[in-house]
Amino acid sequence: MTSIPEFMTHMHRECDELFSEAEAAVAKQDWPLALTKWQGFASELTKHFNQEEEVLFPKFEQATGMTAGPTQVMRMEHQQMRAIVQDLDNALAAKQKDEYLGLSETLMVTMQQHNMKEEMMLYPMMEQNIAEGEQIIESFKASSVI
Repeated sequence: MTSIPEFMTHMHRECDELFSEAEAAVAKQDWPLALTKWQGFASELTKHFNQEEEVLFPKFEQATGMTAGPTQVMRMEHQQMRAIVQDLDNALAAKQKDEYLGLSETLMVTMQQHNMKEEMMLYPMMEQNIAEGEQIIESFKASSVI
């Protein structure tokens, strides 16, 4: 798993799994498990966004000269997701099951649409344009547990 599309898509699936586990725990009102799973998801999501925003997006923009294109859209979508994550944090802290489950549906749809754009378009474009992609992925692997 050394290509940008492979690694970053794998990260999407890892986040999806943690997200689903948190949602299932909330549905059962197992608040301690929900909190543990949610914190794991939120941490992985933050790490993933940082890898994109601090490393991959700037490298792609530098290589292509496209600064007002797909990476700008992805950054805006990251901000939208961060806002929903904050609302979910609040709902979980207040043990508001219905509020959490409603917001989680919104976040799931948003993530699915976002991930599809990255996986089908942006990551393959990055693979073609970022010369040191393999080294970047190796550095990501070194700084995380997969």
